[in-house]
Amino acid sequence: MHGRPLFPICSAVRSLLFALFLVLLPVAAYAQFADQAGGKGPALAGQSTARIKLGVIVKSSGAVFRAVATLPVPADWPEQQVRIVQEDVSPTVRNLTYRNITGGGGLRQMVVEIPQLAAGQECRALVTFEVTRRAIEAPTATAIYSIPKQLPPPLRINIGPSPYIECRHPKIIAAAKEAAADRETAWEKVEAMYDWTRQHVAYKNGHLKGAVRALNDEEGYTDELTSLFIAMCRVHKIPARTVFVPGHCYAEFYLEDDEGQGHWFPCQPAGARSFGAIGEVRPILQKGDNFKNPENSKEKLRWVKEYFHASGRGRSPQVKFVNEPVAP
Repeated sequence: MHGRPLFPICSAVRSLLFALFLVLLPVAAYAQFADQAGGKGPALAGQSTARIKLGVIVKSSGAVFRAVATLPVPADWPEQQVRIVQEDVSPTVRNLTYRNITGGGGLRQMVVEIPQLAAGQECRALVTFEVTRRAIEAPTATAIYSIPKQLPPPLRINIGPSPYIECRHPKIIAAAKEAAADRETAWEKVEAMYDWTRQHVAYKNGHLKGAVRALNDEEGYTDELTSLFIAMCRVHKIPARTVFVPGHCYAEFYLEDDEGQGHWFPCQPAGARSFGAIGEVRPILQKGDNFKNPENSKEKLRWVKEYFHASGRGRSPQVKFVNEPVAP
């Protein structure tokens, strides 16, 4: 199933992994950082650094030829800086490269190419990333923000439908208009839609089902509350997108200040109330929710997952994608 973060496992195990991940995050001293647009956007706040090992291990049972593995890895964002601290790559790996994929935001993808493996041979490509992540604080003066009148082409994808974000559905259009009615400023409109989502859709663990079904069922998981809020923003031509971290997602919305400078602001529709700010410090794995499948350009994806393909003789090789926190 497309659309879930990197842990498609039961919620109890997922929660245990998240707890372990957070334990391994060393908390740094909090300090204020002015944003790059003269202080009119969100402010960067607390800083944490963590390490995460990502990659793939392939063990062949028969001869393997022309193997390719891809997986998402953290990338630099204004609130996140990434560096590689260790590589463990077998000589049988011909190329280990990275590519950027756009889809309303973007993600970075590791590409591992293995020309050939003999029967019984094991190959690995493991990279340890150090990710420095900052929390985000909301601006104090919110009346200066407006809905953009003209969007550059890269942002237009964030006002249209995406997989599981059905912003053109009549029920979502009606909900968006109801929620934002009589609100004077753009900030008030977005905040009203945020609160409306939280009030009308109860948080409940479950399978990915999209914004419309969550609205009909009046309940949904993290992805559903996030998708519904984003869909409602898009009804009003307010760019919005999904941000994925390990085991969780939240939303960002885009407004312009009184000088015409655009800013992305975070909010968390599911969980503790956090609007215009977020204390999340897990590594960002992807921003956006409308990607062309790199392996099939006709398919649209909410989430770009791991992929492996090879040709050969005998049984399929054993493939293990690695995604684990690393102690500093």
